[in-house]
Amino acid sequence: MKFNLKYPPIAENGPRFASDIVVAARDISGVELDYRVQSLVAADELIDSIRGEGAPIEAVGGTLFGFGAYLGQVMVGHGGMRWVDFDAEARGKFGHAFGVVASDGALWNPLAKAFDRFAGADSLHHFYRVACG
Repeated sequence: MKFNLKYPPIAENGPRFASDIVVAARDISGVELDYRVQSLVAADELIDSIRGEGAPIEAVGGTLFGFGAYLGQVMVGHGGMRWVDFDAEARGKFGHAFGVVASDGALWNPLAKAFDRFAGADSLHHFYRVACG
């Protein structure tokens, strides 16, 4: 799926995408996302609200990307992970150019998780708990 992004989809821009969704959540919905693990519940609710409005995924892809980056930034800040650009194999597996890596080398794809949530899958909060304990 192709959608317009404000920055190139590379690991060093993960925090920028996350920061932009924090601003959008506050300005549009009045929701304060503060990078705490518990704030992922509010992010889930915002994604559920977007899905409930019936917007097609093509129209909200950039927003979902931002929520995925927000999840990734929480994983970096509280889960001991770091942003990483995926190699060709990981890009093929995950469908995104970057994600996060744990200290044990395990790769995680928080960007796709936001799209999965939009489709009705498990929550961002649950994904964090599975990945980070």
